[in-house]
Amino acid sequence: MKLARTRSTAAVAGTVLAALSLVTACNRSSGGAAGSGGDRPAIGIDLPRSDTDFWNSYAQYLKKGIKSDGINALPLSNSQNDITKLVANVQVFENTGAKVVVMAPQDTGAIASTLDALAAKKIPVVSVDTRPDSGDVYMVVRADNKAYGIKACEFLGKQLGGRGKVAELQGALDSINGRDRSEAFAACMKEKFPAVKVFELPTDWKGDVASAKLQSLLAQHPDLNGVYMQAGGAFLQPTLALLQQKGLLKPAGSKGHIAIVSNDGIPQEFDAIRKGRIDATVSQPADLYAKYALYYAQAAADGKTFEPGKTDHDSVIVKIPGGLEDQLPAPLVTKDNVDDKSLWGNTVSQ
Repeated sequence: MKLARTRSTAAVAGTVLAALSLVTACNRSSGGAAGSGGDRPAIGIDLPRSDTDFWNSYAQYLKKGIKSDGINALPLSNSQNDITKLVANVQVFENTGAKVVVMAPQDTGAIASTLDALAAKKIPVVSVDTRPDSGDVYMVVRADNKAYGIKACEFLGKQLGGRGKVAELQGALDSINGRDRSEAFAACMKEKFPAVKVFELPTDWKGDVASAKLQSLLAQHPDLNGVYMQAGGAFLQPTLALLQQKGLLKPAGSKGHIAIVSNDGIPQEFDAIRKGRIDATVSQPADLYAKYALYYAQAAADGKTFEPGKTDHDSVIVKIPGGLEDQLPAPLVTKDNVDDKSLWGNTVSQ
């Protein structure tokens, strides 16, 4: 696959230490069989969590890609949204010969020391979906999360006619994704729809927290007429269940409908759009996250480097502190394009 302005460098060298005992691999994913890469450099891959449909879809694509691309992957690990488990899993990768590590740190501030340790051992890191706050990375595979917030703001503001009350179910604010979406949404609303009152509800990406805070807000503001969910995989089901329980789940276009915009692009969101339960979502590309995580991991193992610029897969590589970021496209999905077969949410198995 040809990308914009690639060039070869010396192959990455790494120190292989003695393997840890099997007990240290307690966070291993049972579904993570190694690829058929033979003597290709070993790649360690950590899945960030398995409690949302989005990340479970990413895992499906990743496992298919490992097999089809002949990636020499070590057994996959799953850090389950726990930074201490991620650090331990990375240590296992180091000690079992990983030449490259793929991760998706959910706490983007706490991973810095681990990145420093990997850099000292000349083990490149590909970070998926999240950009670490500090530390060196070979490549971040991510969509523009500020664009998520802006797209949600613009669509929701227009749906409400520029007036009303909106609940914003934020992600974790210790994650750059939560911060980017929140800051962009707030700035856009302030500039373009100043008559819309936004109630910011931090949730740490937890559906039960989102539901509880939304229920409390509805008790204080029964005239709420909009919701922005920063993660449909975590918030869709509990949000719809709560609105249905309270008799507030009205079809789009009918009187009393609460306009809802989401982020993720999972099949369940698409079904909800078709049924008029929510109005739109920004499709976060789980398929492309997996595809290019593996692509860049293999490129790192092969000693290739990249430069800022447009790619041949409709994205842009940009310079960030400590490395590069490939910003993949993330389209807005509404009733007008929800059946588009090019959207991963219409092809992944549920």
